[in-house]
Amino acid sequence: MKKKILFVVSSTSVIGPKKRRTGNLLPEVAHPYEAFKKEGYDIDVYSVKGGDAPIELVEQEDPINQAFLKGEGPGKFKNSGRVEDVSIDKYDAVFVPGGLAPVADLPDNPTVQKILSTMYDKGNVVSAVCHGPVCLINVKLSDGSYLVKGKKVTGFSITEEFDYAREDVPFELENALKERGADYSCITPWKAYSITDGRLVTGQNPASAQGVAQRVITILEG
Repeated sequence: MKKKILFVVSSTSVIGPKKRRTGNLLPEVAHPYEAFKKEGYDIDVYSVKGGDAPIELVEQEDPINQAFLKGEGPGKFKNSGRVEDVSIDKYDAVFVPGGLAPVADLPDNPTVQKILSTMYDKGNVVSAVCHGPVCLINVKLSDGSYLVKGKKVTGFSITEEFDYAREDVPFELENALKERGADYSCITPWKAYSITDGRLVTGQNPASAQGVAQRVITILEG
C-alpha cells in the first residue's frame, strides 16, 4: 500500500509590522514534495484557511524547484484543503514546510495542534523544517507533556533570523523550542542540518529540507 504524506501549510501571505510578503518557501516545499513523489507516496496539502496556500517563489532556477513548479504540486497548493477537514487516519507522516508564513498562523492553531499530537500519539512521523517547527511549540501529547520536551530538535536559529527577518517575526523559534524543554541544536548558519529523534524529524533552514524528507523516508521504509 502506498504511503500517504500530509503537508500542513500556512495560509499567510504577509507578516510583520512592515507587511513583508511571505508564503510557504519554495525550496522547503518543492524538495520534500519531489522526494516523496519519487518514492511513489501520495501527497495531500491542507492549509489553515483552505484554498490558495501562497508559495514564496525563491530560487526558481533550481532544477528540483523547477520540476515541482511544472508538476501537480502548485495546483494542490492553489486548491488546498482546510485543516479542519483532515482525516488523520489516512496518513503515515505529516510535514510542515517553513518560510516566514507559518510563524503567523500555525503556532496557536488548535486544529494543527490536534493533527500533530494525534499523528505522534498514533505512532506516525511528524516532521518540519526551518520556521516550520513553530507548529510544534504548543503541541501537547495525550499525557499532557509538550511534544518537543526532551527531544532533539532543530529549526531556524537566532543567528540566521538576525541575518534574515528579525523585525518581521514576533519571537525567536530557537528560544521558543528551548522554553518547551526541547534539546535544541544548530550548526553554521545556512548549512544543511537535520535531526531524527524517534518519529520526530526537524531541519534547520532551507538547505535542510531535502535531508528532512530523506529522514522521513528512512523511517517509513525502515
